[in-house]
Amino acid sequence: MSQHLSEQEIIRREKLKTLQQSGIDAYPAPLYPVSHYSKDIKENYTEENKETFAQVCVAGRIMSINDKGKVFFIKIQDSKGIIQLYVKRDEICPGEDKSFWDNVVKHALDLGDIIGSTGFVFITKTGETSVHAQTITLLTKSLKPLPVVKRDEEGHVFDAVTDPEFRYRQRYADLIINPEVRDTFVKRTKMINTMREFLNEQGALEVDTPVLQAIPGGAAARPFITHHNALDVPFYLRIANELYLKRLIVGGFDWVYEFSRNFRNEGMDRTHNPEFTILEWYTAYKDYFWMMETTEQLFEKIALALHGITEVPMGEKIINYKAPFKRISIFDAIKENTGIDISDKDEAGLREVCGQLKIDVPNNIGKGKLIDEIFGATSESKYVQPTFIIDYPVEMSPLTKKHRSKPGLVERFELIVNGKEIANAYSELNDPIDQRARFEEQVKLMERGDTEAMFIDHDFLRALEYGMPPTSGIGIGIDRLCMLMTNQASIQDVLLFPQMRPEQF
Repeated sequence: MSQHLSEQEIIRREKLKTLQQSGIDAYPAPLYPVSHYSKDIKENYTEENKETFAQVCVAGRIMSINDKGKVFFIKIQDSKGIIQLYVKRDEICPGEDKSFWDNVVKHALDLGDIIGSTGFVFITKTGETSVHAQTITLLTKSLKPLPVVKRDEEGHVFDAVTDPEFRYRQRYADLIINPEVRDTFVKRTKMINTMREFLNEQGALEVDTPVLQAIPGGAAARPFITHHNALDVPFYLRIANELYLKRLIVGGFDWVYEFSRNFRNEGMDRTHNPEFTILEWYTAYKDYFWMMETTEQLFEKIALALHGITEVPMGEKIINYKAPFKRISIFDAIKENTGIDISDKDEAGLREVCGQLKIDVPNNIGKGKLIDEIFGATSESKYVQPTFIIDYPVEMSPLTKKHRSKPGLVERFELIVNGKEIANAYSELNDPIDQRARFEEQVKLMERGDTEAMFIDHDFLRALEYGMPPTSGIGIGIDRLCMLMTNQASIQDVLLFPQMRPEQF
């Protein structure tokens, strides 16, 4: 199929041909000796230290061109910001030959082109720190015009391109024209590095576990199914790495963690994406009380690393990550928000409560899912400040150790922030006989039609039979945490390339 070109794209291709006919390579070899970046120049240049900036080499994408005849003011954007080039014809072409000025600078450069320049730093009459260009080099000719973005005198965007269809599909262009988007992903990396440093400093070991799994274990979720050609068997994309990390605890490691890409073949909305990143760690000889304290320390550390304070804006709210966080049992949370005590209800009683609260639930889910539905519909959104929801019913938690003092419950917590689950943690079940019975209950739910029920992982049960020490584990949703720490309302805004329906070209 032939490519449909706009008028502007046709003009740019004609400019490219003209350059090539003039012997100018619009895509030269990649080596270009950049010595300075926009932000560093602007923050450090003074009249007193101008000799330090007497010779600089910069490069970036053209974001604006102001043609003053024999002088051009060109603003380029590099990875750290925007800086102005003062480009004078007689400086660029000091002799009689002005062909480079006429054929390249004046008639071939477009917004979006990538250029390099050598020169010296100075301050213009209007007070703008700029590079007085002595050479201009075309490094990449842009054949597709950038969307129009309005900027103020200093280059700051005040009328951004906000169409999500464009921004998410063409993230590369989004990053160019909306510089604050880049800041979000810089903070995401800083957040992950902070978490990694926190764990490494305490002696945890980072590991890798399989993405392709014969059994989709470690969570209640609908998997993506693929086929392993060499083995000629179905495989599943990982829904969780929990059972593999626990195998490593059985093997003798005391503390292991992994930042893993997980895949769940479920819905998409502002807080769910089928492919997501999670941090899971497992620590021997610890319980969920220790895990709550450690999680508080980690979240406080992240807020300080990214913002310098523990109070972080989220929309119109301010969320305080200063430890300690509130703790409340799931039954008490439901009672606090509905006035109904469901702690002694069986499945039939829970279905009556759902009817009373006008919560529509399918017939093929059991007691654990019903409680989860009630909590999600009535209570979860009420907890804006970081809150540990603790002590879940055993039916909701097939991989969790039974509570040491509260029959029918397990030692589990979910951390809720801004009305959404951010982390899920247990005192891990290490009794292989109890674990087998829990898996068998999951199979019964699967037979009832629950597509998110767990498979029996016989190899994991075998590992438990060798003996796993008392262990606590946690999973933290990196994408949702990044939303909180960067004040983003949609998960798509913290994913560089969120899933979308394929385009038709």
